[in-house]
Amino acid sequence: MNDSKQGTALVTGASSGIGEAFARQLASQGHDLTIVARRKDRLEDLAEELRSSYAISVDVIVADLSTEKGIERVEEHIRHVENLDVLVNAAGFGISGHFADISPGKSIAMINVHVLAATRFCRAVLPNMIKRNRGSIINVSSMVAFSPLVGNTVYAATKSYLNMFSRSLQTELGNFHIRVQALCPGFTYTGFHDTEEYRDFSRSSVPKALWMSAQEVAERSLKALSKNKVVFVPGIKNRILAGLMNNETISRCIIKFKRQR
Repeated sequence: MNDSKQGTALVTGASSGIGEAFARQLASQGHDLTIVARRKDRLEDLAEELRSSYAISVDVIVADLSTEKGIERVEEHIRHVENLDVLVNAAGFGISGHFADISPGKSIAMINVHVLAATRFCRAVLPNMIKRNRGSIINVSSMVAFSPLVGNTVYAATKSYLNMFSRSLQTELGNFHIRVQALCPGFTYTGFHDTEEYRDFSRSSVPKALWMSAQEVAERSLKALSKNKVVFVPGIKNRILAGLMNNETISRCIIKFKRQR
């Protein structure tokens, strides 16, 4: 365990992608960690690497956050960590297809992971953060939160929730030294598009200039957090695009274009 004054950080979705990048960044800053995901082997490999590299304590929680049992396991852990200073809700996944064609179970699983788990973990961590008058919460959202997404309705809706939830929560916590951020990355090099859901997607269809690494996203997020950026889009090109997506007229044109493809 580190001897610094840094508190513990808990990161969901830590077995890969942006969640893993956050775990690495926070470990390098001296935080003891609790890392959460479904894939036990990847979590344990990461934990061993971070313990060795940074002389920190790393706890592993294997949990499926689409289930009540998985959410409760993490929720209970959070309540018993008094010095939990950083919560990163990075667990997530995508579904490809029109809402009416997707099984209800998949949609409910996504709502559980993106909305229910994140909300309950924030509620579990806040009493101790308020008591100690310090803490940071990062909810990993997406740029699609700014505009309807044809072919992934529930994904867009859950990410929009995270944005508004984070904004409202930060306003509510204005009298405390607690920072809340909705991180809205664009295209990021992770395993997100490597699932069967995206078998027809090619990364080459998106200009290289629009892609960022997970490490860069996590680094920029933590830097923006220190500057109290509540809804944060990493990358100037992404911020320009997000601004266009926020424009209702342009957004309708984008949706019409997607439907015609």
